[in-house]
Amino acid sequence: MAAAQPTTTALTQGSTYPTGGYIDVHAHFSPPSTQDERLRGWQAMLGRGIYFPEPHEWSLERTLAYMDASGTDMQLLSNIPGALPALRASNDYGARLVADHPSRFGLLAALPTDDPEAAVREAVRAREDLGAEGFAVTACYNGVHLGDESLAPLWTRLNDWGAVVFVHPDARRPPVLDHPAPLYEVAFETARTVFDMLFRKTFTRYPDITFVIAHCGGAFPALTGRLRLLGAEAWVPQGITADEIDAQLGSVYVDMAATAAAESLLPAVATVGAGRIVYGSDWGAPCTTEASADANLRGLVQCGALSSEEVEGVRRRAADLFPAAAARLARATAGRP
Repeated sequence: MAAAQPTTTALTQGSTYPTGGYIDVHAHFSPPSTQDERLRGWQAMLGRGIYFPEPHEWSLERTLAYMDASGTDMQLLSNIPGALPALRASNDYGARLVADHPSRFGLLAALPTDDPEAAVREAVRAREDLGAEGFAVTACYNGVHLGDESLAPLWTRLNDWGAVVFVHPDARRPPVLDHPAPLYEVAFETARTVFDMLFRKTFTRYPDITFVIAHCGGAFPALTGRLRLLGAEAWVPQGITADEIDAQLGSVYVDMAATAAAESLLPAVATVGAGRIVYGSDWGAPCTTEASADANLRGLVQCGALSSEEVEGVRRRAADLFPAAAARLARATAGRP
């Protein structure tokens, strides 16, 4: 794949680290909405203790501007509404964005994992009609965790396809101890889901699915040592050994969205390895600004958790996971100086 030349930008505030060539697996979008819809969404966030200063509206122009400024060649877009009609409409809009900007975007189609039959239908539609690069699921969607046995038909279909599945927590949960859920509760939700999938042998039963866990895996890398130590004890139902944990995590990837610090990256390196960390920005989420996204980008290079060679791998590794999107990008960048 032809590589874009590294650049530096005003966003980096004087840094000279390379910013070109990033493929972002963790970028959000939302379909067009009315002012009243955005106001109701904002009020719902305020009710959950998430005090954003104004209603959120995703902007294509702002997104492309940030991508250009930060050296992001492509974003893999995801959005997972909580109801099936909105989810299908969101997937349709995401597909249109990719059709209009095929060298800048790819689609990770949302799946309604509270309804396995509907999820299979939407996966087939997204693959055959929308040209999705992969799929996006919520760690616990409307009360159903990803290890739930009812999801076997969906995982079987995605395993047959060798699909990539992006796992994201639900940031719309109520506050915990008066703290907004996106601050840290999402990390524990992610860990609960991943550990449940380990105990239920989800990763073993569906080895051809590549799971990418958001935010450096949330809390699961830091807690995996405890699970390795105690998981097979007699008092643990459905016990799991350290060897079984290692075998199941052998195909799991994590992104580093909003977690590019040694405190998050080092546990991920110890758990899944530096070779299975991919770049994510969390762009498009209401809690992400240009400043926080750029600070995370700087952290990837400057925090010291990864070597320069490992950072280079993070920048471009998504090309291996999403070859069709990478091919579109390569055709677009082939003529760049």
